[in-house]
Amino acid sequence: MYTIIIPTLNEEILLPALLKQLSDTELKKKYCYEIIISDGGSKDKTIDIAKKYADKICYNADGKIQNIAIGRNIGASQAEGEILIFLNGDVMIKDPVKFFYFVENVFARSRYAAMTCPVKVPPEQELLSDKLFHGFYNTYFNFLNIVGMGMGRGECQVIKRYMFEVIGGNNENLAAGEDFDLFRKIRRRGKVLFAKGLVIYESPRRYRKLGYFNVTFSWLKNSVSVVIKNKSISKEWEQIR
Repeated sequence: MYTIIIPTLNEEILLPALLKQLSDTELKKKYCYEIIISDGGSKDKTIDIAKKYADKICYNADGKIQNIAIGRNIGASQAEGEILIFLNGDVMIKDPVKFFYFVENVFARSRYAAMTCPVKVPPEQELLSDKLFHGFYNTYFNFLNIVGMGMGRGECQVIKRYMFEVIGGNNENLAAGEDFDLFRKIRRRGKVLFAKGLVIYESPRRYRKLGYFNVTFSWLKNSVSVVIKNKSISKEWEQIR
């Protein structure tokens, strides 16, 4: 059994597309997975949408600010699957059938501890800048896994449960760079599979509002701080909806 964990915070606009993909009756029956929504305290219709599709919903009952690392850990604590599939609420899987077939017939049967794949902008929204940016970073992130640093963007992280538990899950003190930190720890203990044949589409909303330079600079400064100081510079990851 697999568990799909989706951390959310005010994702009423983009979340339905992903949940409709994952709720395909035949797909869900064939690959036997559960869907967990781990909500950080949404004020919009996210919870109402989740109730239509999710098998479990983790609520932010105390109302305290909850970063995405906490959300992922809470979702994982309720998981029944031996493979944890973390997806962000603003993504879509290019080919769900191919994705789950690969997870079950390649990754699950391998000695890899974790898996990730290229992330791109949907073709109908893609600009030349998107192609250049993601082309470079997908190659770079694959390189980090090859040389032993480890990297798996939060848009798509597939992790064997035993490894997630061994490393203690996500560092909840990190408001940013938690995905890099998680895969860096995994890579120290096992190998990471970068599945080049799979693609996750992410919303370009952050790039459109902040620009690629600012997004890249934020990634870089937080990653360096995580490596050197074991903490992120950003105190919170700005919501862009």
